[in-house]
Amino acid sequence: MTSDDLFGAASAADRAEQPASAGHAPLAVRMRPRTLDEVRGQGKVLRPGSPLRRLIEGSGGAAGPLSAIIWGPPGTGKTTLAHLVATAADRRFVELSAVTAGVKDVRSVMESASRERDLYARQTVLFLDEIHRFTKAQQDALLPGVENRTVILVAATTENPSFSIIAPLLSRSVLVTLESLSDEDVADLLRSALGDERGLEGAHTLTDDALDHLVRIAGGDARRALTSLEAGAGVALDAVPPGRDDDGPVEITLAHVEQAVAQAAVRYDRAGDQHYDVASALIKSMRGSDVDASLHYLARMLEAGEDPRFIARRIVISASEDVGMADPTALQTAVAAMHAVAQIGMPEARIILAQAVVHNAMAPKSNAAYLGVGEAIADVRAGRGGAVPPHLRGSGYAGAERLGHGAGYVYAHDEPDGVARQQYLPDDLEGNVAYYRPTDRGFEERLRSRLQWLAGRLGRSRPQ
Repeated sequence: MTSDDLFGAASAADRAEQPASAGHAPLAVRMRPRTLDEVRGQGKVLRPGSPLRRLIEGSGGAAGPLSAIIWGPPGTGKTTLAHLVATAADRRFVELSAVTAGVKDVRSVMESASRERDLYARQTVLFLDEIHRFTKAQQDALLPGVENRTVILVAATTENPSFSIIAPLLSRSVLVTLESLSDEDVADLLRSALGDERGLEGAHTLTDDALDHLVRIAGGDARRALTSLEAGAGVALDAVPPGRDDDGPVEITLAHVEQAVAQAAVRYDRAGDQHYDVASALIKSMRGSDVDASLHYLARMLEAGEDPRFIARRIVISASEDVGMADPTALQTAVAAMHAVAQIGMPEARIILAQAVVHNAMAPKSNAAYLGVGEAIADVRAGRGGAVPPHLRGSGYAGAERLGHGAGYVYAHDEPDGVARQQYLPDDLEGNVAYYRPTDRGFEERLRSRLQWLAGRLGRSRPQ
């Protein structure tokens, strides 16, 4: 809960008129957009006529404004948009955090909101940050106020609302999905902060490589970008020699930014050659079973701002191409990691990716499945493989029996060991191909003896 008393919280309009603590507030707070025109990177959800824009502009329709669930990564403007909703029509603004608030706090807000509405005809906007941390019972407590529109609920979450928010609350709210800011948006924000009277007021300049580094480490997070800029400005000021005659702006260099955020610039261009070089090095290090090198290249990709979903997809491919049946669980880990990363996002996604990378790197290796399908495709493209044996052809349509389709087919489950002795390959391939050749590594060592046994039961001569 904020320091404002629930029964006398200042309106957003009142707050906007107050000075931003004369520069004592963090730069990210001072640079918070005051109007829709200052909001960056969310053009899709703020287009004219969109539900969120109508809510902010106070035009909710005859039934009144709807509540909103704002879902997006950190630093994309969820709190800012909540403040803008409150500014419309001099609404009263109350802020709670799901980390510290409980059902009692929610009920107190509802009671005070009801009094504000009845006595002063003023709506209350309840901004609930990190709503995904609320339990089902706590979210249930919000329903009456949202249903009766006692409050306009603006709830923020970084997790998929479909999994973290109860269906009745979702159905009574507009779902707004925010996107990470583009690199261009972040760069524009940093340039604006350098000269804005609410920001650094022209007291600093920023070198191009320092700007590039700030954009890279921000990862689309406006708050992180501004916080890093402010820290870099502090380091630059500390580095100014005493008694400097020049009263001009202080330059913020890459070294100042690196020192401020304790993070060296990663020489990595997501759109250039190094994107492919580092990704290739990750794959080859996992294939080569060097777990330390694998984690190093994973770290380089993450620190460069690489999309964790891209990394996860590469790991899934490696789990089949390089590990394969030598450890079938590697693919399970990789696929689970890919889905988890999509739901969780950074920075926690790094832990999930690391687990999958370690599994791949440490697992016994086999590319037998990869080679097998490649050889089978080559045969098909070369025209090998005649007609499907008649007993394997489909027999579930009229006239199939007259054509002899399915005649003589042996249902494998009727056999004592579940293996039916009959021909499966086309005539020209029968006895001439062995696409899958398991290694003697890991789980495949057990598959080799199984494969030999199966060939005998099928009555096949299988080339080695």
